[in-house]
Amino acid sequence: MRFGSKSAAATAVVATLALVAAACGGGGDSKAAPKATTTTIARTTTTVPPPVAPLTGLPDPGGASLTRPALSVKVENTPDARPQAGLDQADVVYEEVVEGNITRFVTIFNSSVPAVIGPVRSVRAEDPDIVWPLGGIFAYSGGAQVNVDAINAAPVHAVDEDAAGAAMVRNEPSQPARDAPHNLYGLGPALFALGGDPKPPKPLFTYVANGAPPISAQGVLDFHVGFQAGYDPVWTWDGATGTWKRTIGGAPQTVTGPGHIAPANVVVQFTQYSGEAEGQTVGEGDVWIFSDGTLRTGRWVRPDKAQPARYVDAAGATIPLRPGRTWVEVLPVGSPVDVTKAPPPATTVAPATTTPPPTTKKKK
Repeated sequence: MRFGSKSAAATAVVATLALVAAACGGGGDSKAAPKATTTTIARTTTTVPPPVAPLTGLPDPGGASLTRPALSVKVENTPDARPQAGLDQADVVYEEVVEGNITRFVTIFNSSVPAVIGPVRSVRAEDPDIVWPLGGIFAYSGGAQVNVDAINAAPVHAVDEDAAGAAMVRNEPSQPARDAPHNLYGLGPALFALGGDPKPPKPLFTYVANGAPPISAQGVLDFHVGFQAGYDPVWTWDGATGTWKRTIGGAPQTVTGPGHIAPANVVVQFTQYSGEAEGQTVGEGDVWIFSDGTLRTGRWVRPDKAQPARYVDAAGATIPLRPGRTWVEVLPVGSPVDVTKAPPPATTVAPATTTPPPTTKKKK
């Protein structure tokens, strides 16, 4: 028998109702249909740490240090040049011996851009090796032709007074009045503008993590670095600021303005000098590292001038510094370093208590 469309539809409705009734109807042995469940997945958030300035290891929230190169400036250190400009803002300073056993500075800037730096003086034979791993700009004023040729062969943009144009000036109004050659200054923003490729430098040091507990080592109150008299600084630990404050001849070594030279780390790198102003910073030697009011000793190792020195302990493990500014004393081998050790921390011993013996009364 052939069903028409109406009969087929009616049959389908009846069948559907029967199925629904069977599903909803209850018998003693029937189980309820399982209920649907929902799962809530907690959101995870990732906090991205701020950029870190390569030459200090300190956070740089704006990331400015990653948008510009290193700027190295040769700065004088005679009494006629003190107080200098900008030294307190240098990320890294290398103090080196030059002719006459006096010292000069290779001052390196990246995280900060001082308005004025100087007095600017001439290049020396040891300078190309010091700045080789950094690249960037090297600003100076003259020098022996052999040393000028050497710095021009280094992977830096070498800029002397003639090439600097308005980026170097004499008798800068913000600085003390001085006679030449102690009156030449570099202008930080203008010197950075001469850099061309704004590629940041690679780190020179390894650091402990920001906020890491104080380094545990021999405590130090102060130490005297044995350069020639008049150039021999004393560095005194200031726990309140976490810095080493520099003095010369018993007086604080300051910069023009209110700043006191006070880095977080001072590295004494005992270095062989093969002649005047010829410190051999490629090779290896002893190193004393002052951080967090402590002294750690080890070796500096630098087999290749394209790489910075590594500081390692007796087991060959890297010795990290505290994030912050660093001064490296390129001290001739055999020169003294006199250290005033801190007393050991006081230990509090609880007073001993003795239980008095029981008392007994005499019987009457």
